[in-house]
Amino acid sequence: MSNSTQQPGRSLPISVSGLTKTYGAHRALDEVSIDIRAGEFLTLLGPSGSGKTTLLMALAGFVPPDRGSIRFGDQEVVTLSPDKRGLGMVFQNYALFPLMSVAENVAYPLKIRGLRKAEIDAKVAAALAMVQLESYGERRIHQLSGGQRQRVALARAIVFEPRIILMDEPLSALDKKLRELMQIELKALHRKLGATMVYVTHDQREALTMSDRIAVLNEGRIVQLDTPEALYRRPRSLFVADFVGESVALRVDAGAAAASFRGAVLKTAGPVPAGTGPHFLILRPELLELLPQGAATDPEVNELAGVARDVIFQGESVLVLVDLGGGQEIGVRLPASRAAQASVPAAGSTLRLGLHREDTLIVPEVGA
Repeated sequence: MSNSTQQPGRSLPISVSGLTKTYGAHRALDEVSIDIRAGEFLTLLGPSGSGKTTLLMALAGFVPPDRGSIRFGDQEVVTLSPDKRGLGMVFQNYALFPLMSVAENVAYPLKIRGLRKAEIDAKVAAALAMVQLESYGERRIHQLSGGQRQRVALARAIVFEPRIILMDEPLSALDKKLRELMQIELKALHRKLGATMVYVTHDQREALTMSDRIAVLNEGRIVQLDTPEALYRRPRSLFVADFVGESVALRVDAGAAAASFRGAVLKTAGPVPAGTGPHFLILRPELLELLPQGAATDPEVNELAGVARDVIFQGESVLVLVDLGGGQEIGVRLPASRAAQASVPAAGSTLRLGLHREDTLIVPEVGA
């Protein structure tokens, strides 16, 4: 369910159909089709070379596709130049004008549209207030921090009230703490604006934090389009399970009815998913639990046995690295609270690990 604030007239849906782009023998986009809802915050997520930036630049008009359709609402825009598409755009390097003040940078899109000075001043003031830079209008770009420059770029993108805003990894240059703060602020800004936002990142935590839906790209194709929770809890392929979230994949023997690991049938919440290639059990460290030695077996829990190889304190949690034997190692993440300290095992301890049926995830190498 979308958290977006839908405001009629403030956003447009985007429909992409059969979009293809090649560079020599490399197919950057391979028949990509996607429908983005009006007012939605959609993230394009994937590793370097997956096609996410090419797709965003095709939406912006900077990369002409070889074939395919792009529609903003009812309008076909695939042949329109970038300046005719009515988009707000935030670039990775912000692309601010260093010789202009903050206010002049933000006013630029309005000046080229021929608005009167009084109207420009009012809109610039409103945009700067929205990004919490009300008193920074006269400052020069070199006087700003990285986070402040990012806010100026945002203000410039929203000042003319576009119905679609595109963002190309706008937080990548910020340090971790500021980046996490800006993720929350961007999400709140999206709710205020009601515009359709398409956001590119390679950071899966950033995508999970901000998005209504996420399109995961690999080798020029969208391999899964889903809500953050569904993407994390129900990945359809090994690639998505490995890319979204911290996990270890263990190969299993899978049939039509059930899967087994080292001869033990795995209890799952549903049937083995269809797909091609081998199947894998996906173990996420936070979903594994330590079971007391000698306790009765729970019929709803899958058990694994191993030896604690190392115990690593990581601030909010403790990561226990567990050797399952046969060259396979997994992690178990435990809370680092004082109350939980007694349950943290020592290195060298023999462990019983539990994975609840509802958390037992089997995926094919390639989804159906």
